[in-house]
Amino acid sequence: GCKRDNNGYMFEKLGADTGFDCINNYAPSAQMADFLNALSTNNEIPKTILYSLNPNDNASIGTIIGCFQEKFPGKIQQGSAWWFNDHKTGMTEQMTSLANLGCLGNFIGMLTDSRSFLSYTRHEYFRRILCNLIGQWVEDGEYPNDMKTLGKMVENISYYNTLHYFRFDELLQA
Repeated sequence: GCKRDNNGYMFEKLGADTGFDCINNYAPSAQMADFLNALSTNNEIPKTILYSLNPNDNASIGTIIGCFQEKFPGKIQQGSAWWFNDHKTGMTEQMTSLANLGCLGNFIGMLTDSRSFLSYTRHEYFRRILCNLIGQWVEDGEYPNDMKTLGKMVENISYYNTLHYFRFDELLQA
C-alpha cells in the first residue's frame, strides 16, 4: 500500500527510503480473497496478519478475514494501524472497523518494527487509545459496563493475544 521515493530531487540528494513515500490507493482485495480461498481449499492458510497503509482498506480487510476464521478463530488478523495511520485517529478508525466487522477481542494489538527502546512508548499510546475507545463505547451504552470482562479484553489485546498467537507462551515454558 505504499508508493515509495516520490520526490526525485530528494531521492537524488538523500537516496531511497528517506521519507518521501505516500499511501497508494491500489488495494487488491479480490485477489487477496481469491488467494486465501485457494489456501483454504487445501487447508494451507498459515497464521496471517494483513496490514494496509491506506485506512480506506480497513473494511475490505475486515470482511475478507471474516471469511476465513472457520478453523482457528483469530488465525487471520487485521494488523494494527501502522505507518501513516500510527496516530490516534488511525488507530481509533482501525479498531472501530475491526470491532464492527469482526472480533476486537481476538486482536493482537500494537506492533513496533523498530529496535529502538524509545519506540516502545507507542505501545502505551496504543493502550490508552484502546481504553479510551472502549470506555467511550461503554459511556455511550454500546458496550456492557463490565469492568472485569473489559479489563480482561484489554489485557488480552495488549499482551496475551500476541503471546498465544506467536506461541511465545510455549517458549517461556520451555
